[in-house]
Amino acid sequence: MTQAESRLRIGIPKGSLQETTRKLFALAGFDLRISGRSYYPNIDDPEIQCILIRPQEMARYVEQGVLDCAITGLDWILETGADVSELADLKAPWPNYGTVRWVMASKEGSPFDRVEDLEGKRIATEAVGMTERFLKEHGVTADMEFSWGATEVKPPILADAIVDVSETGSSLRANNLKIMHVVLESTPRFIANHGSLEDAWKATKIDRLLMLLKGAIAAATRVTLAMNVPKARVDDIVSLLPALCTPTISTLADEHWVDISTVVEEKLVRELIPRLYQAGARGIIEMPINKIIE
Repeated sequence: MTQAESRLRIGIPKGSLQETTRKLFALAGFDLRISGRSYYPNIDDPEIQCILIRPQEMARYVEQGVLDCAITGLDWILETGADVSELADLKAPWPNYGTVRWVMASKEGSPFDRVEDLEGKRIATEAVGMTERFLKEHGVTADMEFSWGATEVKPPILADAIVDVSETGSSLRANNLKIMHVVLESTPRFIANHGSLEDAWKATKIDRLLMLLKGAIAAATRVTLAMNVPKARVDDIVSLLPALCTPTISTLADEHWVDISTVVEEKLVRELIPRLYQAGARGIIEMPINKIIE
């Protein structure tokens, strides 16, 4: 197999997911460099080729085998109806990598409160396929209009209602819109081409890459706590630790003390450290984690 044949072609999402995806790869151990002028980001792995593509198109290219694997939203997988292998949910506590909602909304004060109220009305959305399926599930027929952007400004003059993506709801509130229904909740997904997974080399490369990406996400909300503890207080200290696994206890030069280290949720640390200190722990150190492979 030549070097060209042995390269894994990965779709990197352009737009709102772009910078966070670069950060994810960095935490996973890859130097992914995205230039504003190129659709072919550089990565410090000669066996990987990256292509920058809009998430809306990603699943289709993976299905066709143009890309071996990619990161895109569940929403766009369902919207395109692409036949791909969904390998992982990459939801993470970072900008644009959390849960986003596609909501059906109409103007405050309008007579449209339920999807059934939109029979024969006009709906504007970028996600036409998703909206049509939602309407069909509720037995409603409406006029669908593809929206090229600024969807939230269209009611009530250009559309009776919209289906649009909302992360915080601030844009809907700013435009005096009310949410009628949540059509879909979406998170970033790692997808792969079926044929690529049947190729032993590509399948192994994808598996190893995904292990590192998931490990970086698993570590995103956790830290390591290490501390010195008198042997007589070990049981008291261990009882306070909501450990990911059994804490590591190591001997020290002073036979009356031990070192305890463990992994905890970062959000618990500010409450935990004072309690550990009060229970006898000293020299408490909090350290960030890049990856956790579970």
